[in-house]
Amino acid sequence: MFSTEQKSAIDAARAGWAQTRRLVVPAVEDVLYSPIPVLETGFVRAVDYMGGDSGIVQGARVSYGKGTRSTSDDRGLIRYLMRHRHTSPFELAVLKLHVRAPIFVTRQWFRHRTASINEYSARYSVLEKEFYFPRPEDIAAQSTNNKQGRADTLPPEQAQQVLDILRDDASRCYDHYLDLLNEDENGEKRDPDRPAIARELARMNLPVNIMTQFYWQINLWNLLHFLRLRADSHAQYEIRAYADAILQIVQKWAPLTFEAFTDYMRDAVLLSGPALKVLRAAMGGQQVDPAQVGLSKREIRELAEMFPEIAPKLVR
Repeated sequence: MFSTEQKSAIDAARAGWAQTRRLVVPAVEDVLYSPIPVLETGFVRAVDYMGGDSGIVQGARVSYGKGTRSTSDDRGLIRYLMRHRHTSPFELAVLKLHVRAPIFVTRQWFRHRTASINEYSARYSVLEKEFYFPRPEDIAAQSTNNKQGRADTLPPEQAQQVLDILRDDASRCYDHYLDLLNEDENGEKRDPDRPAIARELARMNLPVNIMTQFYWQINLWNLLHFLRLRADSHAQYEIRAYADAILQIVQKWAPLTFEAFTDYMRDAVLLSGPALKVLRAAMGGQQVDPAQVGLSKREIRELAEMFPEIAPKLVR
């Protein structure tokens, strides 16, 4: 995953210590700079942070220091803030990540515009020959009822055919990329009599499964919104793998917030006013027609999936 030089730089960063008076989280200090492998050649690593549970509580109480409150008091306050969506205190905590991911994953990632991003520039530097290829068990057919989802996994021989195509295309495109740059894989010039095509043009033929890197700085509330969407079972597997890795960091960084997030966001459901009316009526033993209160067929199906015990009471 890393060259010897890169490993040495990470080890040197982890070996260094700086005295500080700011709030620190020992669990994050222990893993700072260390990469969490994702998708074979990708990774996520925390490189800096500010605040944590204590900082959130401090901001919410606008106190001068940690105070004399107990952990149970802090937990109760954080859960209250999360439950009632008082977001400002969570915005006071900030995390900076270093990520290596396929370009098609970053295109989904960067849709979340509430962060500061700086990505590896293929106009300035040459991209490494690193590509993401799915595991055979992750290669699936197109879903017939979800235009952005997968259906059943392909049989092994068909999955291998797909992998062969992906590997062949990636290798061929990268060879053409180097040919346009007039470079070999060691960065040496191939033909001194032939000009190199500008890097910003040569990159155009590269597939979106090539790996890129970026730094991503985001406050905790916006990070939790990202994780609620991208760690969800409906998210694409590849970006979900990164979200799951980030959840490991958040759990170490702000464990009380992580617990509240799990209870009130990740594992919670949002009900509309009409859905709540239907739920109350069904729980009261009434036979109810959800369409009469304005629920669509899809909303009715989702409500029945969330509360299977009331499904017999729904007229559909």
